[in-house]
Amino acid sequence: MPTLAAFFESAKLPVMTEVAHSLVRTLNDPDATGAQVEAIIAKDPALTANLLRMANSAQFGLSRQVGSLDHAITMLGMSRIRALALSTSISTAFPTVPGLDRAQFWKFSMACAGYAQWLAGGAGLDPQQAWLAGMMLRLGELLIGQRVPERLAEIEVQPNRSAARWEREQRLLGFDECQVTAVMARHWNFPDAIVTGLQSASDPMAVEPFDRLAGVVHLAALLADMPNPSPEAVSDLPLPLITVLELSRHWMVGRFPHPQTFVDVTSL
Repeated sequence: MPTLAAFFESAKLPVMTEVAHSLVRTLNDPDATGAQVEAIIAKDPALTANLLRMANSAQFGLSRQVGSLDHAITMLGMSRIRALALSTSISTAFPTVPGLDRAQFWKFSMACAGYAQWLAGGAGLDPQQAWLAGMMLRLGELLIGQRVPERLAEIEVQPNRSAARWEREQRLLGFDECQVTAVMARHWNFPDAIVTGLQSASDPMAVEPFDRLAGVVHLAALLADMPNPSPEAVSDLPLPLITVLELSRHWMVGRFPHPQTFVDVTSL
């Protein structure tokens, strides 16, 4: 059985654009400004047009037409615009993997991002960082599908729930998609907090010290697996993980988000 290191020895990682790499560098810079992020995104006219189209879509419900990046950052915030730009760049960097339902894959990823952002608010974490980690969580499966396509059919067993899929990956490969994504995030120079959170997201309670972002993303994945989650779904989530994250179940039930409110970049 190959090790994770051996898996990456001949792997061809998706190439991120220089604009995306520059945006990642601002993630590591606490002093990054909206003007810097705007200048970076403006170097890619197609990305700029997509972000403006997204900002003016019904999903944000802004009262005024957004006509510039500067205006978009003012209305939606630098962190959100940066996260949207990065997720758009990442989603277009991965080719279609035969045997994997691309539409369902990205539907899960955007739901996972939305739930992670919501849970981060209750757990006292950076919501936009959690959104980005949630969106990226399953990217490792795309690389697994490219590197060992003969295993993909065994991994993609229906119903395809995250916990069972992670177990199958560990059994078949010796590692899971979350760990693969963490290696890619490190290669792309994402902040250590995101790398660490992704690394242990499949089983956050088994890793010491406990990583709060990993716990949030794990819960988000469980919710994203559910066909039509409602506030009652909170009772189906692992209580020990909710407890260690110091999340209030009363808050979770009362503030449970509707998936239709989540940002969706899959149509861009």
